[in-house]
Amino acid sequence: MKNNTNLSGNTSNNYYFLPIASLIFSVAMFLLVGRAVANNAVLRSVFSCQAQGLGGLIPTINVWYQQGTNLSFIPAGEVIKKVWLNDPSQVTMDFDGPVCMQFGQDPNTSGGDCKNSTANVIQLRRIKKLDIPGLPPTSNTLLTVVTEAQGKNKLYTFRVIYGKDNPEYHTLAIFPDPSGQEGACARVSQ
Repeated sequence: MKNNTNLSGNTSNNYYFLPIASLIFSVAMFLLVGRAVANNAVLRSVFSCQAQGLGGLIPTINVWYQQGTNLSFIPAGEVIKKVWLNDPSQVTMDFDGPVCMQFGQDPNTSGGDCKNSTANVIQLRRIKKLDIPGLPPTSNTLLTVVTEAQGKNKLYTFRVIYGKDNPEYHTLAIFPDPSGQEGACARVSQ
């Protein structure tokens, strides 16, 4: 019985262990959850000047088989006026409103209402490669978008990358250029 009477001495050592163990567990959970959220990001965003390539880097957008990828000009307040896709053999496009599209190299082969376009979002979806005569096999393609906001046009070109793994994001949002932040779109040497 004498061994049982000294229980208070043993609990004082355990009293400090419990808060430390809780703190370590909380930090570990925070780091794991933060990493999981970062790996499952649903939105990727860039400033308009970056998306136009004015910083010297070619903007990219990935498309996957599992889901579509949205290219949204809503945050920038821009309306899509015209779109070209150099290689339509592996990507489909859809829009949230009427838009003018060009088919082939001839500017007279446009489709859609080119004067009354109202689309703000392009939805890209990867498809199984179609055999289109004359198109060489490529590992990516170029998407060209002309937008308008407040009577001014902007030209965007995106390298479309064909993703094979799980999707990393579902929307690339274009935001207005930052005001008062010099260097946000400074030219970067490649």
